[in-house]
Amino acid sequence: MSEQPITIEENGKCLQALVQLQDHNIALLFANYIATQGIASKVVATQDHSFVVFCQQDSLAQAKAEFDAFIQHPYDGKYQQAAWQHGDTVEVRANDLTLLKSFKENFLSHAGMMTLTVFALCWLVFLASILGWAQPIFSSVKFYHQLSVDAFLHEPLRLLGPAIFHFSWLHIVFNTMWWWQIGGSIEKLLGKGVLINLTLISAIGSNVGQFIVSGPNFGGLSGVVYALVGFVWWYGYLKPDSGLTLSKPIIGFLLFWLLLGFAELLPVNMANTAHLIGLISGCLYAIFTVKVANK
Repeated sequence: MSEQPITIEENGKCLQALVQLQDHNIALLFANYIATQGIASKVVATQDHSFVVFCQQDSLAQAKAEFDAFIQHPYDGKYQQAAWQHGDTVEVRANDLTLLKSFKENFLSHAGMMTLTVFALCWLVFLASILGWAQPIFSSVKFYHQLSVDAFLHEPLRLLGPAIFHFSWLHIVFNTMWWWQIGGSIEKLLGKGVLINLTLISAIGSNVGQFIVSGPNFGGLSGVVYALVGFVWWYGYLKPDSGLTLSKPIIGFLLFWLLLGFAELLPVNMANTAHLIGLISGCLYAIFTVKVANK
């Protein structure tokens, strides 16, 4: 007699056990991904501290095919993106990984060395600034008072310096969140070389543009963040099967935010020129990466 499949009821749907995994985060990553594909899913912890992924019984064949592809490259950008958009809907129980450990593993697994280094640098500078060293730090990293070849040769890092300085909690949380999310996906899928080039091009371009418009008193990673948005937007458009995409609502929100800045309808000062130049540079670099570099 054949063994009966293990099933559970969830929101009126019959879910069947698909696969048992030892890593909670891998199980969540896959469950969240198939949920975005229209397959109801749930992760259930077992007594031996493993995790069973249940999926919609009438979509079992599709879920099996998705898992075969997933397990070959579990940290592919499309799975990370789906998990981030869908969110973790699984209850965390006492025998699961602790919240801190789970967060740490997800945070580190999504980002490469370049992503984590810039993230840490921005936060170290910000924390030092709120502890009383804001003025000397900003004086050290702010853009040139007058842009010239001599100024560049004397202090070349000022060309990039403003990108690592942030003026408020909202400023740094917004920028580093998007940097980690989008930059991590780019680095994981295309390598740190692409992310380094994109960061340098957009930081220099957006800093120079903002200086020309408003002078040297600006800062933040937002010009680079908009470059990441533009890059993923056009890379995903040119290579839709690459797994590197942003949803249309997210792109629409960030473009709308950009327009609000230019319309001066926001209660904060925005480096609008840096945002626009960053966005354009990211789009152009995506076209170059696909059409010329063939990545």
